[in-house]
Amino acid sequence: MVTLKELAKLLNVSVSTVSKALSDSSEIGEATKKRVTELANELNYKPNRIAQQLKSSETKVIGVVVPSLMNPFFAEVVHGIETTLGNNNYDMTICISNESLEKEQRSFYLLSSGSVDGFIVAVARETQIKYDIKHFETISKNAPIVMFDRVLNDIDCNKVVVDDFNTVFEATRYLIQKENRKHILLISNIEELSVGKHRVNGYKKAVEEHNLKTNIIKLDREESPDELIKNYLQAHQEIDAIISIDHITGIMALNSVKALSKNVPEDISIIGFGYVDSEYVSSPKLSVINQKGFQIGQLASQILVDTLASAEKVNFKTEMIKSELELNETTKKA
Repeated sequence: MVTLKELAKLLNVSVSTVSKALSDSSEIGEATKKRVTELANELNYKPNRIAQQLKSSETKVIGVVVPSLMNPFFAEVVHGIETTLGNNNYDMTICISNESLEKEQRSFYLLSSGSVDGFIVAVARETQIKYDIKHFETISKNAPIVMFDRVLNDIDCNKVVVDDFNTVFEATRYLIQKENRKHILLISNIEELSVGKHRVNGYKKAVEEHNLKTNIIKLDREESPDELIKNYLQAHQEIDAIISIDHITGIMALNSVKALSKNVPEDISIIGFGYVDSEYVSSPKLSVINQKGFQIGQLASQILVDTLASAEKVNFKTEMIKSELELNETTKKA
């Protein structure tokens, strides 16, 4: 995308002249206006409206870009964001990337038209896989961004994350040490994401420290993930515990175990990733790693509000929120 400075260089005039010409200023002659406008149209020049907006006034609106609202974790985060922004007299506009790089890019360019003061975002799956982050690099120069959960280390901005490695490490160690489980299956459909990699590595470390064998199912985008889980359990009768590292496959694992007429937690213990009300969507009630989505949303939005209110240069930081292992009916009572 061509910049104002590049247009000025091509036309051999000053940046100020180009800016005034595009604004139809009376200080610029009609012939010059025509030259500038024609070249701008030819090169598809788009003004950086968010920079203009930030120079003149604030909107009191925050742009929130998330991969999905069907995922209860992101819904919880958005609830936390809305609550904190409301308490600080801010509103929000939500865009859903649906895990698509293109949709995420469109969301950023739509919101950067001057309608928001800053961004809170969890990076789309496709963006992390392809690592095409130009839109983040562009926006971060003109408006503050706070990333949460799924973050990009190469983008200078504030971040709020979960200790994914230690969270799964400790859950796995609990099953080994407190329940004497020896054959623990990990179910993953987010291993290509940064959070998924940390969780898998936490599981591997705990298993290997106790000289046990790793068992991992990578679901990717399977059409029938529940059948894959069921078939794996049938082929590996020794499995005595399961850890799911996303919000849905823990429920699938529980249903598969029940379909095989195994008792939970007597035969197999199950721990999933969950949220405040996750225990009410399964029978028996699922033991979960609670990611504290509401608190993540609160912290991310408060950091952004404080950044916008500060006249000083921001020193970017990464804040970590500790997840909590909540034991219910799918694990044994210690």
